[in-house]
Amino acid sequence: MEKNVLKLRKLDISKMISARVRAVAAASSAPVKDLYSYLPNRIARELHPHVQFLTVAEVIEHSPDMKSFLLAPDVSRGTKSLAWFSAGQYLSVALDIDGKSLCRPYSIASSPRETLAGMYRLTVKRVDGGIASGYILDHWAVGTKVVASAPLGDFTYEPLRDAKTVIGVAGGSGITPFRSLAYAISEGDEDCDLILLYGSRTKADAVFSDEIAAIAEKCPKVKIVNVLSDEKKKGCENGFITAKLIKKYAPKDAAYSIFLCGPQAMYRFVDKEIETLGLRRKFIRHELFGEYFHPELGADYTGDIKASYKLTVRMAGKEYTVDCPADTSLLRAMEAAGINAPSDCRSGRCGWCHSQLISGEVYVPAEVDGRRLADKDFGYIHPCCSFPLSDVTIDVPPMP
Repeated sequence: MEKNVLKLRKLDISKMISARVRAVAAASSAPVKDLYSYLPNRIARELHPHVQFLTVAEVIEHSPDMKSFLLAPDVSRGTKSLAWFSAGQYLSVALDIDGKSLCRPYSIASSPRETLAGMYRLTVKRVDGGIASGYILDHWAVGTKVVASAPLGDFTYEPLRDAKTVIGVAGGSGITPFRSLAYAISEGDEDCDLILLYGSRTKADAVFSDEIAAIAEKCPKVKIVNVLSDEKKKGCENGFITAKLIKKYAPKDAAYSIFLCGPQAMYRFVDKEIETLGLRRKFIRHELFGEYFHPELGADYTGDIKASYKLTVRMAGKEYTVDCPADTSLLRAMEAAGINAPSDCRSGRCGWCHSQLISGEVYVPAEVDGRRLADKDFGYIHPCCSFPLSDVTIDVPPMP
């Protein structure tokens, strides 16, 4: 019986092969003129464009050091519509500052559904010593032309991985992806519950807090709790976001995920608190760590933070040698020297700056080491979060 079945299967396969050969032979030999016209290719191009040309349509000032920029497609340069995104993703924005090319990631603060109306919202807060944030806040105005990536990142709700309830932990401008998620839940584009713990110094510093509270009044699946460190106010928690506070608002008899987005200091504090909760690793999600500073604070740092080294960069058949202080990432040193190196997340996760370490030693902080095991075995690093411990030579892929 089994032999007969096997013969039938072989016969079916041989017939299929013969039919395909005849179909290919009968087809036209003329080349396809426009692959983009095929529906799958068109959808892929629209969802994942190589680049998006945008223009600033509106500027909303929250404070002298924080603004929201509403970005619309720049039809004159070929972008007719915006790529759809999932709440929690970001755009990598290309900047040309004093002749130097930089890229910076910014979480999309708007509702995914607003892309259908042709609008992204990026909210930018000034960072002390931040070249990009200062430039954007001081120079972007209505009509400014912007070049950005397709939506990127995996700080998104995934029902196959995440619990039904998400405990959001936000600090400062880290509220932006949660604003997007709150809207997505209320509009029916995401099916989860959000309990947002929002840490700020004062209630006045809690941008978007009232807006998310208004969403929560209409949508029982969204809840916001303001946690104020420098102020006591009715209806708000006082202090910092601790394990005790998370347990207070988390479901008592069901699993929950924790999504964190905020400054590095918040991550360092809250991560230690979360360790005491005993959650499975898959239920703890971090948004982009942000650019890593102060490597000397790492428990395993063994270098001389006051030293300065030579960084030799091989890229596209050329070689450059630049200065790289011990407290500066290899990527920042390249940018300071005017070398247009690839980057997107600047947090050690996306791998866009993936480069080979030819010689020398570097320090990679464990909390932002997003390399695969094979990368470590074969000497590959992410320059955005690698700091020199000696003179270093790296081979960097050119910009696409």
